[in-house]
Amino acid sequence: MKILVVEDESDLLFEIRSFLEKENYICETADNFVDADEKLAIYYYDVALIDITLPGGSGLKLIENLKRKNTDTGIIIISARNSLDDKLTGLDLGADDYITKPFHLSELNARIKALLRRRKFAGARTVTFEEIELIPEQGTVKVNETELVLTKKEFELLLFFISNKNRLLTRESIAEHLWGDDIDLADNFDFIYTHINNLRKKIMKNGGNDYIKTVYGTGYKFTTA
Repeated sequence: MKILVVEDESDLLFEIRSFLEKENYICETADNFVDADEKLAIYYYDVALIDITLPGGSGLKLIENLKRKNTDTGIIIISARNSLDDKLTGLDLGADDYITKPFHLSELNARIKALLRRRKFAGARTVTFEEIELIPEQGTVKVNETELVLTKKEFELLLFFISNKNRLLTRESIAEHLWGDDIDLADNFDFIYTHINNLRKKIMKNGGNDYIKTVYGTGYKFTTA
């Protein structure tokens, strides 16, 4: 899962990023309005953590711009302001949750997990697709009740596919979502094929069906069709 943290306090930004990366999230950051607005316009994130007061603009405007894209990115406002007006304005604009500084990182993590469950998996802790069962918070996968041994990237890839089942995913979008913004520097995306091929083999070796359909020249689709 990919998260953007928008926060102008450098120490807090570092602490949040370090914590979330240890929790196995792909984490990108921005410390001002302009950089955050550009990243939200170009890239897709599962969750955006947005401070209200930023150099160059308001976090509330970021929320407004993000919602105008008609994206399903989950939004949690992080702010020093314990103001009911700010909270209500942010929620009215489309934010999903609100947390006030100072806060415990474990509480922030719990809110992120709850938001992902609501938005991606209808509140369920277990994600099921045909004979495949995932528990995202534990990082475990079973096929026909047999647990698979997947690498971190293979697990994230399978979760990304299931979260976007029946949708065409380009190789570029897969790479950017799983490896972050720096993937723009890659010469090609041949390594995506390797990860997909390894994942496909492991699923089928345990009696699962091959749901990863190649759309030649474009990307992949995870579907029963």
